[in-house]
Amino acid sequence: MKRRKRWITDWWPNRLNLKILRQNCPQQNPYGPDYNYVKEVETLDVEAVKEDLKKLMKTQQDWWPADFGHYGPLFVRLSWHSAGSYRIYDGRGGARDGSLRFPPRLNWPDNIGLDKAIRLLWPIKKKYGKKLSWADLLILAGTVAMEDMGVKLIGFSLGREDIHEPDESPDWGPEEAMLTNKERYKGGKLERPYAATEMGLIYVNPEGPGGNPDPVESAKEIRLAFARMGMNDEETVALIAGGHAFGKCHGAASDKYLGPDPSSSPLEQQGLGWKFHYKTGKGPDAFTSGFELTWSPNPTKFGIQYLHLLFNHDWELEKSPAGKHQWVAKDAPDIIPDAHDPNKKHKPRMLTADLALKFDPSYAKIAKRFLENPEEFEKAFATAWFKLTHRDMGPKSCYVGPYVPKEEFIWQDPLPERDYEVINEEDISQLKKRILDSGLDTTKLVYTAWSSAASYRDSDRKGGANGARIRLLPMNEWEVNHPQDLKQILAIYEKIQQEFNEEQKKSGSKRRVSIADLIILGGCAAIEDAAKKAGFDIQAPFTPGRVDARQEEVDVEFYRYIEPFADGFRNYFKYLNSIDEEDVYTTPEYFLIDKAQLLKLSVPEMVVLIGGLRVLGAVYEYQNHGVLTETPGVLTNAYFVNLLDMGIEWMQADDYRYLFKGIDRKSGEPKWMATRVDLILGHHDELRNVAEIYASDDAQEKFIKDFIAAWHKVMNLDRFDLK
Repeated sequence: MKRRKRWITDWWPNRLNLKILRQNCPQQNPYGPDYNYVKEVETLDVEAVKEDLKKLMKTQQDWWPADFGHYGPLFVRLSWHSAGSYRIYDGRGGARDGSLRFPPRLNWPDNIGLDKAIRLLWPIKKKYGKKLSWADLLILAGTVAMEDMGVKLIGFSLGREDIHEPDESPDWGPEEAMLTNKERYKGGKLERPYAATEMGLIYVNPEGPGGNPDPVESAKEIRLAFARMGMNDEETVALIAGGHAFGKCHGAASDKYLGPDPSSSPLEQQGLGWKFHYKTGKGPDAFTSGFELTWSPNPTKFGIQYLHLLFNHDWELEKSPAGKHQWVAKDAPDIIPDAHDPNKKHKPRMLTADLALKFDPSYAKIAKRFLENPEEFEKAFATAWFKLTHRDMGPKSCYVGPYVPKEEFIWQDPLPERDYEVINEEDISQLKKRILDSGLDTTKLVYTAWSSAASYRDSDRKGGANGARIRLLPMNEWEVNHPQDLKQILAIYEKIQQEFNEEQKKSGSKRRVSIADLIILGGCAAIEDAAKKAGFDIQAPFTPGRVDARQEEVDVEFYRYIEPFADGFRNYFKYLNSIDEEDVYTTPEYFLIDKAQLLKLSVPEMVVLIGGLRVLGAVYEYQNHGVLTETPGVLTNAYFVNLLDMGIEWMQADDYRYLFKGIDRKSGEPKWMATRVDLILGHHDELRNVAEIYASDDAQEKFIKDFIAAWHKVMNLDRFDLK
């Protein structure tokens, strides 16, 4: 008998799913809790790996023969697709964790054939084992391939650590079918956080928007997709023209012969998918995208041949053997080599997305400049490739290996080197007192520290407290950061910093304090004060050593893109009219889970942080929303006690079902105001379970200790110098 509904999510698909907060826990790592990949990879013989890769690229495998006798183009595509689904809005989708090996990305139609590339690399992964992660190998393979095919690269970093289960973080799209796009466009605009224009693609439909072979319209989609993964026009042209110098597309016959994806394939295929039941199904009979073309007369050598053909021929529309729209050069001789038969030649062919570079004025201007200046083109491509494959690795301090370039890029969030000694315990105690005596209340101190530190996201290691970018454009203008209050708070911190540093200088001490450290120290001081008011003398850990970034070290455009529209920890949600209770993915509580995952928080850590921030009054605009305590600023478990109080009845308080008022059941008088983010902690069975623990009569001390531990974790998420 076939079972249909198997899991909680099958029965209750709109139930808030907390699974992403449990992913990749230490128990999931087969190497065990003491495994340290960075230490392992530092001992790797990188030169030996490179030689093994170069040998592999030219050694034919009968089970999956190489086009043009070289697996390099396939490995370039593998690296590109591992890195290329990165998106700026939430930093997800890049290459840092090797998640291309798992669904959903493994099974996307855009990645057909990459399962073969991964299996080709297995002998090398097997040889080097724990010293070389899949995540690093997937990028190293394409990078070495480019080097082998003539690209002068600018560098490469190791240090990407594998995940060991699928990345089910939200969300890759609302569609229930691949290669569709209607549901991700609302009001004619591509919704956040998506960068790809269709489900199952990493960028755009190469055939043109929705299959319409219009190069001008295709250019619009390309610009949107590449901008949403952090690339400007020049980087976009360089990547497309450089990437399409290599290899070919495959569409030997109709996709009706195409088997299921890897996760859906029969057991005997052992994880290989998309078996093509047309002739041999491989080599000249292979299928990947459905297009059948090669871009260059020398597809295993870097150069400007692609650009030369693009601009020096007129193109007419045709159909591939698989029925896809593609373009063939008019009256051009057969100059393109066959991938498997040395006696065959073909006419030059292009995709609609290629012709976009010719017919879009901005792209065409850049592409023609590259055509006329090959050395400039090669440097632009190498630089863009490095950015593409390293964008999600974080600051340069996270880079490992002998090929890390000396140059530092703005997208790496550079920081100045600390040229002073850090403050000691006596200094810390003195500075805490100065901060508390400054006139700033505990709520503002906590709110500002959270605003600074919780800008971090682990998906691409961007943001965080180190650098104190909250002082600078554009973070100092983010609505959720209280720009006007922030100016006053920072002015007080700057005064404290100036006075302290001058005192240290006069005394001959080399110790100094940064604004970045003061912001976090202020939060810690406020928490200790709030705990003392609750009757507990507990110290909030503080580790100095942060530095202050300069304005020129901030990628302003990037940080404008990622301004938050939701932060459930601060009870902030900007787009109230977008809430649809029939779709949990539109709700503030969903975006709370999303942010908690980016902050690497567990379910209990998330819950205790909300309770602590609420009783400290650290909510947007310092309203009473969710501040469920009679004594704001005192660190007690009152939030949980009052949230779960059965003497309170909750009722809708606005038109959006965002705000709710708590009514005293006996008197009928309103007592509290809360948001959906607050009420979900009492409504959701698992979250309520945690809230009940903190609401218990014996939980006060546990609550404070757990809150401080979770707080300390968030304050130090970007302290890569400590890891």
